[in-house]
Amino acid sequence: MSTNTEDNKRKVTTSRLIEMKCRGEKIAMLTAYDYSMAKLIDEAGMDVILVGDSASNVMAGNITTLPMTLDQMIYHAKSVVKGTSRALVVCDMPFGTYQGNSKEALASAIRIMKESHAEAVKMEGGSEIRESIERILSAGIPVMGHLGLTPQSINKFGTYAVRAKEEAEAAKLIQDAKMLEEIGCFALVLEKIPATLATKVAQEVSIPVIGIGAGGGVDGQVLVMHDMLGINKGFSPKFLRRYADLSTIINEAVSHYIDDVKTSDFPSESEQY
Repeated sequence: MSTNTEDNKRKVTTSRLIEMKCRGEKIAMLTAYDYSMAKLIDEAGMDVILVGDSASNVMAGNITTLPMTLDQMIYHAKSVVKGTSRALVVCDMPFGTYQGNSKEALASAIRIMKESHAEAVKMEGGSEIRESIERILSAGIPVMGHLGLTPQSINKFGTYAVRAKEEAEAAKLIQDAKMLEEIGCFALVLEKIPATLATKVAQEVSIPVIGIGAGGGVDGQVLVMHDMLGINKGFSPKFLRRYADLSTIINEAVSHYIDDVKTSDFPSESEQY
């Protein structure tokens, strides 16, 4: 957290993230999907809260992010916004709402902004979705880009392995990153790419670059809340650091509650009216 208390209380905006990059202050970003968790994360001093389509996995139990609908993303984003006062809230545009049809992309982004009150959208892809990004930006809606491993394209990739290890793919990624900056994206997420490549991108663009499995040479980091808090234990990639073991804590608390109910220990005299 910033040593400047007043500055730390200041609402985070897209322009403030660029200020942070300029002065070398790292950006902390975490996912949230509901009011209660968003409130806790925001109060801790988070810079950016991403309402990720990872809700498909951690909230809905799907194998991929593809099944998430626009209505579902708006529901989650609306809940998160209500619990947030400091962090910038960015909402993922779900699969099928912007690829291949820029008019539909704009309509989808407008719905997210109007109905959820999120402050920006995030879109996966580079040159292939340029028209959609430009149309959304032309309406005054801030866009965060996302390159590298793009989970919405998992069926094309066929694997969640590290991306851009080959020279041609790395060159395209750098080209796409510069294109996203040029057309007006305010920030960029790089997922699961070699650290040296991510560092190069962060140095060559003026917009903040936030990594997930992209090393420490970028401008900030993002993780999925359920993963870093140890709620979800079935996912353990190399880049994930667990900051808590809530899975065990919750399991023990619930088991304790069950035992207390079964043995009539709960409720006690003092817990009755």
